[in-house]
Amino acid sequence: MDIAFGILLGIGLSAAAGFRVFIPLLVTNIASMLGYVELTGGFEWMGGWIAFAAFSAATLVEVFAYYIPWLDNLLDTISGPLAMIAGTVLTASFLTEANPLLQWVLGIIIGGGTAGIVKVGASAARLTSTATTGGTGNAVVATSENVMSVATAVLSFVIPFVTAFLVLLIIIYLIRKFSVIKKSWKFREEEDIETTINEKDF
Repeated sequence: MDIAFGILLGIGLSAAAGFRVFIPLLVTNIASMLGYVELTGGFEWMGGWIAFAAFSAATLVEVFAYYIPWLDNLLDTISGPLAMIAGTVLTASFLTEANPLLQWVLGIIIGGGTAGIVKVGASAARLTSTATTGGTGNAVVATSENVMSVATAVLSFVIPFVTAFLVLLIIIYLIRKFSVIKKSWKFREEEDIETTINEKDF
């Protein structure tokens, strides 16, 4: 598979992993079994029936677990590293023309990085929902994440360039959003320090 096409697939599938870890793995498995894509050497196991059974079961457990109020925020903590690993593996599995070193470097940077950023954004949305609705709105967040993961994973194979472009726009938006929030926190910390100093002087 062409490296450029593999990178496009990796970006889209890694973003899907940021929403749900196992959905893009399952979609990739189905696409491989249908002969739509060819997995690079060493990753053929992702296209077999055993992988299909494992990914299907894991997807069902993950999807429904996010509808349990006390468990969803805990899962975000656990699934963060898993999403990055999934993004790395998914990206590396399509870089058939790259040498092993470049294959894994690109997998970690592009796949792991994309999945990690999207996961942080999704987790922030759930925490906001928990804080503002007491957790009652988390089901809506979970449903939207499920839909986004499925849609992004499927569209990555159908229109990889467009999907990757949209994912990059989302990543840029999230990075800018995180930057604004970080500056806001820093400003508040400086205000608190200044207030504390003034109180002591008084």
